[in-house]
Amino acid sequence: MIELHGIGKVYNASDGDHRALEDINLTIEDGDIFGIIGESGAGKSTLVRLLNLLERPTEGSVVIDGVDVTSFQGRELRELRAGIGMIFQNFNLFQQQTVLQNVTFPLEVRGEQKAKREERARELLGLVGLSDKADRYPSELSGGQQQRVAIARALANEPSYMLCDEATSALDSRTTVQVLDLLSRINKELGVTMVIITHSLAVARRACNRIAVIDKGHVVEEGFTEEVFANPQSQVARELLGWGFETAEGPESEGSVASDDAPQGKSVSRGEADGEGGDR
Repeated sequence: MIELHGIGKVYNASDGDHRALEDINLTIEDGDIFGIIGESGAGKSTLVRLLNLLERPTEGSVVIDGVDVTSFQGRELRELRAGIGMIFQNFNLFQQQTVLQNVTFPLEVRGEQKAKREERARELLGLVGLSDKADRYPSELSGGQQQRVAIARALANEPSYMLCDEATSALDSRTTVQVLDLLSRINKELGVTMVIITHSLAVARRACNRIAVIDKGHVVEEGFTEEVFANPQSQVARELLGWGFETAEGPESEGSVASDDAPQGKSVSRGEADGEGGDR
């Protein structure tokens, strides 16, 4: 279980302090697929980076499995991060390494023997449906396939938690559904608790059992996904759902389904250039 207690985050800039998050209190239960939803700049990516201490809170505490990890450093911090996988919207793969080498990398860092790490990597590539791509390079894969490699790599250390920061933003609608269904299967079969950061209501509704809506650094609504969708209480949730706006396709259209998950020459991303810190 992940608990956030009174979390605040302030960035110091030349034009003054910028408060990205204020008084965030959330509980993510074991087994959840928990969505954090908000518009660009709401603070979503800052919040998710606090969960594995890529960012340190200015105020409050991060508690994981009953342990306050806020001040972890050195070995404790490395061990904490080994148990928390992370995937980004632009895949963050090593372009000069094969698919197999990308997946074995976390195990190599941990000091696992070559035979053992390759065995684990091939097992994970089978899980994500890429057994036949082990010797390919990322540039030879489609966007959906690259994200599957990133998922396999994130699972290498057998994490209890996985953080997904806009992980489907660079994908077409059909591939998004495939990746979300894969994440749901991993959640059920491996018991990995998921935190999904997204601006897409379609993504949240398909994948998440619980959601929190964030606006201007504050959590303005939280609850079971279908309850929030059926009866949004906050103004921002109502706006995100399109309540009060007449459209031909309802609150949100998932868009047309791409006819082919075509190979791409390089990783594709929209919005945040590095896939990590766009909501500051």
